[in-house]
Amino acid sequence: MSTNLPSSNYRQAIGSVTQQVQTLEAKLPLKHPDCRSRFWLHDRPVQRVCLLFHGFTAAPYQFVPIGEALYRAGYNVLAPLMPGHGQAGKWNSQTPPPLPIDPKVYQDFGLEWVAKARTFGQQVSIGGLSGGGTLAAWLAQERPQEIYRALLFAPYLSSSSKVVDLFVSKTQGYFSWGKGAESNSFDRPGYPGFAVPALATMLKMGQQVLDRARRQPSAPLFVISSQSDQAVGIWDHRALWEDTRKRQPITWQLVFNRVLDIPHTMMTQEEGNRYASLLITLTQAFIESSLTWSDVEAIARRMMNSETFMDAATKLRLTDRVSVHMPAAMTLFDKRAFAMDDLLGENRD
Repeated sequence: MSTNLPSSNYRQAIGSVTQQVQTLEAKLPLKHPDCRSRFWLHDRPVQRVCLLFHGFTAAPYQFVPIGEALYRAGYNVLAPLMPGHGQAGKWNSQTPPPLPIDPKVYQDFGLEWVAKARTFGQQVSIGGLSGGGTLAAWLAQERPQEIYRALLFAPYLSSSSKVVDLFVSKTQGYFSWGKGAESNSFDRPGYPGFAVPALATMLKMGQQVLDRARRQPSAPLFVISSQSDQAVGIWDHRALWEDTRKRQPITWQLVFNRVLDIPHTMMTQEEGNRYASLLITLTQAFIESSLTWSDVEAIARRMMNSETFMDAATKLRLTDRVSVHMPAAMTLFDKRAFAMDDLLGENRD
């Protein structure tokens, strides 16, 4: 299936967007070529487009592995450089990097890119890591009819400690990642630190996402967390998942077990995730399936009773709604967690 845009107009749109971005970024003193926006675009319209937002203080290099994989699978993929990111300079506490301190800067940027993404495919899915995940969550709530799926990789809704949240919301200081810190322990072109009010901007947007989830619908979400993540509060990930699925049944959650040692910077092997390829499998399984969370639970229960995935999907009459990547994805879900949720549900009843 293709978009309704004629091929000639499609190619013109590609030229317009890429030229606009190249012109803008040519005016910036970019820190490294990996900081540039990255696009993987086919020469003709396709059905699926994925828009990806990188993490706070990082750059589009984080999405090279998943961008290349999705492109090979027939997607168009856009990974734009976030506002204020990727710029060269002698950044320190006296001269912090030029990160936005107003959530509206990120929100307007996200809305602009959702509009652009709609030019390149019928189904616009979005994703983001950390602060980029915060923006993706906000967009899924702001434009639920325009966004097909939203994948939130360790979204920054709160810190791993409420004490840290209080510090972030009150201080005007500067934070340095430092050698060995989870978010910058690799030789990549991210910022070495930031003014704390810039992170407070993300915290404000994260709190808005949590507040909105309790009262309004969202596009389908997949919230992906790790027990080894030392940066964000995964309990707020669960709260977002629980509140969202009350109004949006296609809302999934997965928490990687601590034994896998998957860090907050989970998108690439270079940033510490030996299992980064799993995220590609999960992404395609979610975008290419139309399963509610109740469907996923029903399949998991049958698999716990020694049925294969395909046997379970067949008996539940779900085979026409599952991606070819779904059997592999199901092996990553914690079946014991489903059993525990069942037990807690019985106790609540």
